[in-house]
Amino acid sequence: MKFFKKTNKSRVFVLQDDGRHGAVHEQGAAFQNDCLDMFSPSTGKTRYMRTTISRTRLRIFSIVLASFVLLFLSKAAHLQIIQGDHYFGLAQNNREYTSLLVPARGTIFDRWGRELATNEPTFTMTMRIADLPEDNDARTDQIAHVASIAGLQPTDIDLSISKYSNYSYDYVPVKEHVNYETAMRLAIELSGIPAFDLTNNTKRVYSSSAPSLAHVMGYTGLVSANDLDTLDDSYRAIDEIGKLGVEREGESLLRGLPGSVVYEVDARGNQQTIVSKTDPVAGADISLGIDLEFQKYIENALQNTLDRVGATRGSVVAIDPLTGAVRALVSLPTYDSNLFIGGIGSEQYSNLLEDEDNPLFPRAIAGEFPSGSTFKPFIAYAAMVEGIVSEHTSFLSTGGIGISQWYFPDWKAGGHGITDVRKAISESVNTYFYIVGGGFDSVVGLGVSRINKNAKLFGFGTPTGIDIPGENDGFLPTKEWKKEAKGERWYVGDTYHLAIGQGDFLTTPLQMAVATSVIANGGNLFEPYVIESVDGYGNVDFSKGKMTPIEGLDTYAMEVVRQSMRQTITTGSARSLSSLTEAVAGKTGTAQAPGDRPYHSWFTGFGPYNEPNLTLTVLVEEGGESNEAAVPLARQIYDWWFRYGQGV
Repeated sequence: MKFFKKTNKSRVFVLQDDGRHGAVHEQGAAFQNDCLDMFSPSTGKTRYMRTTISRTRLRIFSIVLASFVLLFLSKAAHLQIIQGDHYFGLAQNNREYTSLLVPARGTIFDRWGRELATNEPTFTMTMRIADLPEDNDARTDQIAHVASIAGLQPTDIDLSISKYSNYSYDYVPVKEHVNYETAMRLAIELSGIPAFDLTNNTKRVYSSSAPSLAHVMGYTGLVSANDLDTLDDSYRAIDEIGKLGVEREGESLLRGLPGSVVYEVDARGNQQTIVSKTDPVAGADISLGIDLEFQKYIENALQNTLDRVGATRGSVVAIDPLTGAVRALVSLPTYDSNLFIGGIGSEQYSNLLEDEDNPLFPRAIAGEFPSGSTFKPFIAYAAMVEGIVSEHTSFLSTGGIGISQWYFPDWKAGGHGITDVRKAISESVNTYFYIVGGGFDSVVGLGVSRINKNAKLFGFGTPTGIDIPGENDGFLPTKEWKKEAKGERWYVGDTYHLAIGQGDFLTTPLQMAVATSVIANGGNLFEPYVIESVDGYGNVDFSKGKMTPIEGLDTYAMEVVRQSMRQTITTGSARSLSSLTEAVAGKTGTAQAPGDRPYHSWFTGFGPYNEPNLTLTVLVEEGGESNEAAVPLARQIYDWWFRYGQGV
């Protein structure tokens, strides 16, 4: 052996076999060869040398090692503490299975308890994307197999995977409205395939006796992936949601609360025992103010009128003028809400969209039309309130008036003679309203600003607030609007047209019905409503029921207008209604349609006159003169109402 020189407090490393083996030895300690035998054979050469590892390097090594240990510990803490619930949930999913319980959607009734929307039991085939095989080939094979037994294409399942890719741990729909026999077969064939399941569900069914209710009821449909991003967490991909009408407005009441059953499963996904169960809570039932039989009668009568006069579109609004309850709301043409349950076919949907009469359009609340002479009672009220005329002020109607080179005619050749406000309304005298609206000679008329101010008191130019979505505002033209939209200043002729419900003025049939109700009830404005009560929430009365007197109400002027509308029936333009069993009041209207198309035929009125319980507004688009279409239809409707409208 050869020993290198050592110093005090020094370590040596004993090397043997040319450095292939060795051991550390402290100076001063007894050293024996048998110590060396613990690390290497005792034979061979042994060398002693001073250590070459400095304290600085040892410190660096220790710091690096400690850093790795801390990193490992922090990652472990993150997985166990921060994401512990997540990974615990994944672990639980490996031994637990949750079956969804869908609540029954509330039934919708008419005012007398007749069913308008009910449920039929059905099943939904669902999928949990996270449970699909991770291997691409295995996943493709499983999807193809499931598609074949479910009567689907693999692309149908792929589409669901793509659509709900952000909800891989939720149950998403693959096939809706599976009937009982098919569901039982699928339940057997899908057993042992954890990613797919069948869930009890319901199918919405709408009364087919009055298709025009589609614009009122709306329909339900699956929650879309976009819906899930915005709705609260109680919604799941297999849920249905109200898309339009009452179904949409009453969604929070109708849907109920979902439930679930949690099973313990074995390694093959077979259910073993129930771990927990939460029962679903059925949705509340809703009763509408609509009378189904009345709706059916109006729908049929309107269709017959359209056929008779060669028109294709029309609407009727019937409201209780003392409460705002809608008794009927008809728009034709219409569609069948049941087409949309389970998803409407592309061809059927294209046919609806391409129909030039637009059956999807709720024209009673969203259609905007010139009103013609049905606007005149509101101009008369404004003229008296603003001091333009009194009930005794008269003007001479000779067939029209001229302004410069422009001539504004009466509808009656030769005119109506001496005309006061009652005659002006009952006989629909244009000349009277030209003068009080725009002025003539020494008479200063209302002008566009005061016309609009008073029209707004009755609800024109703004939504009525009805409790179904989709209504439009109507339109009150202004000087500023015309300048901006047409690049022209406002002329007195524009005011003349506005005063007789023509020009750029537009209203919806619903707005006209609400405004007419203000006259019927003596000056109170309300928000009309369709939903009357909800059973399941303490039989709550959900009707609006709030009657607000219009600003600056002049009860005397209102009564004069009311009497004038009664005179329309007794001696005026709607005398055919005078033989009804109850007295009614009203106003006819014949409004010019754009271009050279036939006139719109209007009637709006209320009855019985002394104790009104029904405001009725009728519009037959391009139906011609009011006495040819709207007035005869109004007579039929009032006749039914006075016979049958107060009970089942």
